[in-house]
Amino acid sequence: MKIWSYITVATVIGSASIGAQAQVAGTQPLSVTVQQSEALLQGWSAKKGILGKAVYNDANEKIGSIMDLVISPDTTVSAAIIATGGFLGVATHDVAVPIGSLDIRNGNFYLAGATKQALKDTPEFQYNKVQTPAKPRKLQAK
Repeated sequence: MKIWSYITVATVIGSASIGAQAQVAGTQPLSVTVQQSEALLQGWSAKKGILGKAVYNDANEKIGSIMDLVISPDTTVSAAIIATGGFLGVATHDVAVPIGSLDIRNGNFYLAGATKQALKDTPEFQYNKVQTPAKPRKLQAK
């Protein structure tokens, strides 16, 4: 009897895994047009291709790293947050630069006319402080 229980469980798991497939970019129906899907495949992965990448100046000196991207309400990327100074992300000075001011050459990001000192002299970027909603209070029994 115990063996039949194992066989039943194995059959259920096996049949469930037949329908499960890895999600591959551009192959899943996401309610997007073919053109939108093709554009997605030609785009960049922020995690793999942008975040954490070095930013250089015209003299090919590393002046910082891209730590975040700001997406405006109209859903366009409006700015890159560049961290300069610090060590391993500690005591960095973050500044926002318009995304259009970054140039991409040979897979590297460049910020024309910038220096580490110029970035440090720029006012530090502060994330908008969003207030968290108050926790609901428990109702008192009467």
